[in-house]
Amino acid sequence: MTFDWISGNAITLLENGDEFFPSMIAAIDDARKEVLLETFILCDDPVGQALKNALAQAAQRGVWVSVLVDGYGSHFLPQEYIEFLQTAGVHFEIYHPQPRWLRVRANIFRRLHRKLVVVDGVTGFIGGINLAHNQRSDSGPDFKQDYAARLHGPIVTSMRRYMHRALQEYKRGYIAFPEVTEPTGREGNVSMRFMVRDNTQCRTDIEDEYVARVRNARHTIIMANPYFFPGYRLLKGLRDAARRGVKVCVLIQGKPGSPLAKAGARLLYDYLVESEVNVYEYWERQLHAKIAAFDDDWATIGSSNLDPLSLCLNLEANVFVRSAEFNQEVQERIQTLIDHSYVREINSSWLMRRTLIKGFTSFLVYHFLRHFPGLSGWVPPINSKIPLAPRKGRNAENDMSDGA
Repeated sequence: MTFDWISGNAITLLENGDEFFPSMIAAIDDARKEVLLETFILCDDPVGQALKNALAQAAQRGVWVSVLVDGYGSHFLPQEYIEFLQTAGVHFEIYHPQPRWLRVRANIFRRLHRKLVVVDGVTGFIGGINLAHNQRSDSGPDFKQDYAARLHGPIVTSMRRYMHRALQEYKRGYIAFPEVTEPTGREGNVSMRFMVRDNTQCRTDIEDEYVARVRNARHTIIMANPYFFPGYRLLKGLRDAARRGVKVCVLIQGKPGSPLAKAGARLLYDYLVESEVNVYEYWERQLHAKIAAFDDDWATIGSSNLDPLSLCLNLEANVFVRSAEFNQEVQERIQTLIDHSYVREINSSWLMRRTLIKGFTSFLVYHFLRHFPGLSGWVPPINSKIPLAPRKGRNAENDMSDGA
């Protein structure tokens, strides 16, 4: 399956669950033939309950509904929740279910990290927002700042066909999907490319596209990504861009859940700041955004962090967009976070506080983080053949100490 540039689309940026969840549920409520949903984290909380009811009602009125969740991210989803949807007629699948023994999550790698929704083949959603209440601004101190996009046009056909293929490969058999009228006309003037990262044919596609955009940037690169541990190609591209006069700005998470990840990031600060890249830590709340804009008309949004898990092991999905309007909106949203939130600029004063021991420690940690996920890919996944019965009263987002 090829992922070509497709014109004639429309895209709307949605900020946080406040905008994303109502739009997604409204589309599901209007569904007439098919709903396809993939997510990393699905929780049995107010957001999960609203979604459960919308999906069940759609299935009961004859809509073909499929839900695929990750066995690690959604490990603590109650069995009663799953059975409710299955009884209503929803095709519910768990990607790499976690084993029952010790009630722990064993598969910390090879996660289904995509966040995709396609309704009736005409409306699509993509981004980094998990289906959990902590993605809403009223959730309290656990609130995560994030973005998604609503898509219309022929690009949705690419998403739908890929989700069909992914589900058939996981089920290892033919699935009789319903016939829908796929969009053929123009819904707008936006060109897009739907791209995935998998562990078969598309291992580096998202990273390659990032590198290409950075290398070809003329005057602006601005990105927000919480788990920022990219490979050398992208780091060198950012350094070279800054040296040739491109304004490069990177907003990353100030309070990552993993102290190990924080230690590794410090090595990047040295490299980036010395290269005149503007680096900011976001401390207002948890940063979960995976968005970027390049020059005047390129942008991307999706599920992929720029870290070893997303770039080496996880199943990811992004759209790359050519649109001056969408580019400007992404730039404005990131700049607003920098200008009107609690952020810490990493500048030359950071380098003055460094010591040789700290620098050497960061060097070791960074390279461990970069290469360990790739090596772990040789370890076979631990699978369960039946849906697990998770612990009750717990949500996955309360246990996540790594990239989501």
